[in-house]
Amino acid sequence: MKSNQQHNARPVRQQGPVLTDEKGAIRLLKGKEESVLRHHPWIFSGAIASMPAEIEEGDLVTVYDSEGRVLGTGHYQIGSIMVRILEFGTDHLSDDFYFERLSSAFRLRKALGLIRPDNNCFRLVHGEGDFLPGLIVDIYGDTAVMQAHSPGMHFARRTIAEALTRIPDARIRNVYYKSETTLPYKASLDPENEYLVGNYDGNIALENGLQFNIDWLKGQKTGFFVDQRENRSLLEKFSEGRTVLNMFCYTGGFSVYAMRGGAKSVDSVDSSAKAAALTDANIELNFPGDPRHKTHAVDAFKFLADMPADKYDLIILDPPAFAKHRGAIKNGLIGYRKLNAKAFEKIKPGGILFTFSCSQAISRDMFRMAVFTAAAKSGRKVRILHQLSQPADHPIDISHPEGEYLKGLVLQVE
Repeated sequence: MKSNQQHNARPVRQQGPVLTDEKGAIRLLKGKEESVLRHHPWIFSGAIASMPAEIEEGDLVTVYDSEGRVLGTGHYQIGSIMVRILEFGTDHLSDDFYFERLSSAFRLRKALGLIRPDNNCFRLVHGEGDFLPGLIVDIYGDTAVMQAHSPGMHFARRTIAEALTRIPDARIRNVYYKSETTLPYKASLDPENEYLVGNYDGNIALENGLQFNIDWLKGQKTGFFVDQRENRSLLEKFSEGRTVLNMFCYTGGFSVYAMRGGAKSVDSVDSSAKAAALTDANIELNFPGDPRHKTHAVDAFKFLADMPADKYDLIILDPPAFAKHRGAIKNGLIGYRKLNAKAFEKIKPGGILFTFSCSQAISRDMFRMAVFTAAAKSGRKVRILHQLSQPADHPIDISHPEGEYLKGLVLQVE
């Protein structure tokens, strides 16, 4: 296996040149091209008939059907998903491929109304949903935080960073690369989190007029969960006069919106003391000296078990993924049932429950059934008020339903 430094030195195939020989050719078994023809971007190992021995992780390859017809060009990697298609029906990428895709993604966000004086944080690239499989880019003001989920995107990171700074009207001055925990460990890439362009110059971002300290250097994911922006806005509308409990609060996004919505009191709970401190900082940033808010750095399940019944009439359950892969689905569903059952047991009559799953392996129907089972066990009457999903800056490629990961329900509990 070549080292990361050796890979970085290779100009071949990571910048998108035309592939005109067999060195980068992958051929599929007969009949396995059907999903590719429907523009599903993943090619699994079981579909491959042959490939050259010299192909390395992250190489740009051309995929052919069993008859030798070109299906598309993409990144190769070892594993169950062996190729992620970047461009269908061609054996090459244009010289400005990344710039063109990134510019298109930015134009969509602009059309969605996400770029305005009171909002400067959003997701610019959502992997397959923006036809850049293996790449995530979140924007916080003039800083782009980039995550690679495939070796190919890792090797193209400097090209992508340079393209980000050229997007018309985006005004991106800093690009921070944060992929130490997102790349396949078997690839032995040893990535380092670092600034590829610019440097640290402040970390306060605006979301719908509210200020947030974004910790992209040491925080989870890219530093902030921008996928809950619209759901936080909805929660704000339910908050007036209510006693709010925000479980798994992380940096306190839902708590800040509840405060602005006029909540009577807000308790934020997270097992991480660092997360609790970030929540306090964000509350202080927007509501200095406001006594309505308290943080609790304790285990969420223990807090739920110990808290008195009927204290809270608005509860948010936004846990980390309980099932990160298919093998964990059974235990994940048990976790969702237990968590929601305890909330149904403790919430005040007439209360509102916001409950979510961000587990991609858990389907919308699976999550609903877990919540419905918990409701039935509680013996309480429960009504669905809203069915929630990820926002439009986390688009789902219609040919890639796996891109839908965030599921949520707003429930009234009698």
